[in-house]
Amino acid sequence: MKAAFFDAVATPLRIGVQPDPAPGPDEVVLRVAGCGICGSDLHITEDPAPFGIGAGFVLGHEIAGEVVAVGAEVHEFTPGDGVAVVPMRGCGRCARCLAGDPARCAQMVLIGGGYAEFVTVAARQCHKLPPAVALADGALAEPLAVALHCVVRAGVKPGDRVAILGAGPIGLLVAFWARRMGALHVVMADLHTHQRARALALGATDFALSGDRLAENIADLCGGPPDIVFECVGKRGLLQAAVQAVRLQGKVVGVGLCVGGDEWDPFIALTKEIDLIFAVFFHQRNEFGVALDALAGGLPQQIVTDRIGLTQVPQVFESLRRRTTQCKVLIQPELS
Repeated sequence: MKAAFFDAVATPLRIGVQPDPAPGPDEVVLRVAGCGICGSDLHITEDPAPFGIGAGFVLGHEIAGEVVAVGAEVHEFTPGDGVAVVPMRGCGRCARCLAGDPARCAQMVLIGGGYAEFVTVAARQCHKLPPAVALADGALAEPLAVALHCVVRAGVKPGDRVAILGAGPIGLLVAFWARRMGALHVVMADLHTHQRARALALGATDFALSGDRLAENIADLCGGPPDIVFECVGKRGLLQAAVQAVRLQGKVVGVGLCVGGDEWDPFIALTKEIDLIFAVFFHQRNEFGVALDALAGGLPQQIVTDRIGLTQVPQVFESLRRRTTQCKVLIQPELS
């Protein structure tokens, strides 16, 4: 089968071939219908050591596909089923896994493999797609569930004033959920206005350009300093910007993957007595199912700007390292 391989830092991904996979007893093989390119994939290829990634690794954890083979112990799926994949693979036996929360399993592994024609996953990682969700679009369930978990962690409630730093896919989906949780103001902030129309369509009530007066601009658009600020980029300095923007005794939620450390002054956070919260992954049994239901409604699919085949992956992946007008790119191997 064809796949896009990571070889080394500062080297574009490479299209190559490897043997077709076979399922283990508790596994299924999927023909990949869609796999999203995630911002964390870009981070991983710039600093692979913390993630245990080496040459020959196949990225891709936002996966949906068709079951083509099942292991001997798998009875809940049959070839032809369309599924979305939860990329956190836990042991399947501990209390966390049995409670539907493999992200908190001590043996959890964040799988890759989606930048390929086929991928093998544990059957317990799969959820059947609702009939109304196109097979490739099932890949959006993962980022949609991540954004839902952020909003749940923050405790967004009706009437809240919310600001979101970063108009990438996760930031946009946080806006989607925040409005549906009843937030009165949802202000998106970004360095560029490329995603302004998309942000407003998904639920943002206004859009601010990042800059020296970011906190003041957000306060003007929110009708006062926001109750909650989500940092959805993962760049140095943005936690500090979020702390400066939030109200007294408000909440700052760290969502973006900032690898290599950050620099910020906790004195402002202390004097404001803020709550600093971090959010990662999601609850498989609860939040992932809710995300699939939302996909059936169709609106979250607006984050998709490009659908590409495998042969286009190296070029598009490199373009995403720079600021572009693209938002969520879906790899659909059948387009190759």
